[in-house]
Amino acid sequence: MKPFVNDGAMKAIAEGTHGSPYDVLGMREVRGQNPGVVIHAFQPFAQTVEVIDVSTGQATAMGRIHANGLFEYFFPGRQRFPYRFRMTGYDGHQWELDDPYRFPLQITDFDLYLFGEGTHYRTYEKMGAHPMTVDGVDGVHFAVWAPNAQRVSVIGWFNRWDGRHHPMQHRGNSGLWELFIPNLIPGDLYKFEIKGRHGGYLAQKADPYGFAAEMRPKSASVVWDIHKYQWNDRAWLDKRHTTNWFEAPMSVYEVHLGSWMRVPEDNCRWLTYRELADKLLPYVKELGYTHIEMMPVSEHPFDGSWGYQTIGYYAITSRYGTPDDFKYFVDRCHQEGIGVILDWVPAHFPKDGHGLAYFDGTHIYEHADPRKGEHKDWGTLIFNYGRNEVRTFLLSNAVFLADVYHIDGLRVDAVASMLYLDYSRTEGEWIPNQYGGRENLEAVDFLKRFNEIIHLEYPGFLTFAEESTAWPMVSRPTYLGGLGFDFKWNMGWMHDTLEYMCKDPVHRKYHHHSITFSLLYAFSENFILPFSHDEVVHGKGAMLSKMPGDLWQKFANLRLLYAYMFAHPGKKLLFMGDDVGQWREWNYHESVDWHLLQYDSHKKLGSFMRDMHRLYKELPALHQIDFSWEGFQWIDFHDWEQSIISFFRRGRDPRDVLVCICNFTPVPRVGYRFGMPEPGVYEEILNSDAEKYGGGNVVNPTVLRTDDIPWMGRQQSIPVSVPPLGAVWLKLQK
Repeated sequence: MKPFVNDGAMKAIAEGTHGSPYDVLGMREVRGQNPGVVIHAFQPFAQTVEVIDVSTGQATAMGRIHANGLFEYFFPGRQRFPYRFRMTGYDGHQWELDDPYRFPLQITDFDLYLFGEGTHYRTYEKMGAHPMTVDGVDGVHFAVWAPNAQRVSVIGWFNRWDGRHHPMQHRGNSGLWELFIPNLIPGDLYKFEIKGRHGGYLAQKADPYGFAAEMRPKSASVVWDIHKYQWNDRAWLDKRHTTNWFEAPMSVYEVHLGSWMRVPEDNCRWLTYRELADKLLPYVKELGYTHIEMMPVSEHPFDGSWGYQTIGYYAITSRYGTPDDFKYFVDRCHQEGIGVILDWVPAHFPKDGHGLAYFDGTHIYEHADPRKGEHKDWGTLIFNYGRNEVRTFLLSNAVFLADVYHIDGLRVDAVASMLYLDYSRTEGEWIPNQYGGRENLEAVDFLKRFNEIIHLEYPGFLTFAEESTAWPMVSRPTYLGGLGFDFKWNMGWMHDTLEYMCKDPVHRKYHHHSITFSLLYAFSENFILPFSHDEVVHGKGAMLSKMPGDLWQKFANLRLLYAYMFAHPGKKLLFMGDDVGQWREWNYHESVDWHLLQYDSHKKLGSFMRDMHRLYKELPALHQIDFSWEGFQWIDFHDWEQSIISFFRRGRDPRDVLVCICNFTPVPRVGYRFGMPEPGVYEEILNSDAEKYGGGNVVNPTVLRTDDIPWMGRQQSIPVSVPPLGAVWLKLQK
């Protein structure tokens, strides 16, 4: 009998070039004068193949119709029935499996429509590798986007990493490919083998939507069931949804998980996610932080990128454990009342061969033109934000992190590089937008949509922009013309403040504007004040080592800096090691220098940080009105000669008043008179020079009463002893 498959289709299946295997493989009905069903199997490693009727157990030998291993059998008069294959190898070994091509396709036409339109914001529910049961058989469903591929196959141990096996079905014009493979389980390794249409392109790619991945330098994706973990953080999520984070205290501890703490007795290995839950959380709670911000934990091949060159946007890095281990860490954070923020990198991705670059033999995730598609500074590629499928890949990733991992916020890295087409480019190296400008209109639209979707889907979710330019209204709602972020990192404040503090105090009076300038724009955005990892690497020195002077002065300067920071309007962020008083720069493959805590000076710095955090959370004046002039007023910023500034913060209750006085010279100012915002009794609640913090103990009486002596434009005043290189907080007693 003549085969039911023409020569061209047989050749395409046998050579692994067929893009629509459901047209050939599996069971198909035959109509006409001799109706029935015909079954085809491609098993190149089998000498014989038998069809086993699952309902009866009857086995029928198939005929070989192509030398490379294509088999066929026609069942006249039969209708569709469930079946399996039994193969016998050339060595006599036998094995059985269910035929992937007898199972129906799982992605609906509506899914295809939304995906192509760019409005499917939960594509991770369809794309990637999903364990499921189809027609009573357990297995894994795979789906990937490769619109210009000739053929896409799932490869793994189950088919000897041979792309001729398990070719996926191309779904029309959508560019999606899918296949259900029975009998696979979570933990199985896989990749997609992609054969391009041009130039003999053949590549093995990790799954862009893969939920887990191998440890580098290996690069396969790992099947994982992302729904099996049982959460215990409902109380936290309910609280998060109803919290006004703009008026709540927010002190963020930025951490790189691989270098926060190592295990010296075990070859200095990293802590696992579960070990971090036991060790990192108590420390964060003890110091008084409200949130942990983790540098990227999405899968990345190069440790030295610190995670900012992401390959697996949906895969939590396997360096520290499994996806469920990471969920356990987040769950524990929430149970302890600690929010979790992740660094997110939608600005660029690396060129590694198993990643997104040139994915199907064409530029589908990135721009083809390097003037739009490449960051030369970083050696990375830029997403094509104008392409619907790319937008939905990134937008779904943000929703995925909130939905599947219960993340509380995303800090978007390198926003400036997204906003400007000429970012770090010279004349002739960039292409203007349609109006001739340098703004990346597609990226602007993407960022607005990101903020709209994530805030609509998850009330209380927070977004942070690392944006270093004067782009207006970054942290204003999109309906007012803003980008929609909740907060913006105040890079200007950070740079000006550190530049000022690094100077010898004798020179500070000539740079007085650097410490006061931030209040000219402090309320133009919802700012967070960061001393991040970027300030303690690449020769910049650690926070303590930046400070001028001898040992005593360095610690005094650092306490003064932190007291000024926590009294200044804006939420707070400190990088790990900053609160320990680390001397050396951060190194991503070494632990924080925890041994320093054996010394009094470092222990006392920790005591200062704990007390300051406690007051920051207890006093409404320090956090209730961070983003409006109503919460801040200068007392005096003119005394540049003595490098002294004074201001007060106010809460919603007018009697919630805190006065902050900073002396940036090593000269004590005894009896220095300040005008007070309100008459009454003030209590010194924090003095960075107190003996218990390692200072010289130039402190004030616990109770200070105002005098009816007009001063600094106010009707009442108090003489205060201002310590050298010190800060004083005075609280109005109600």
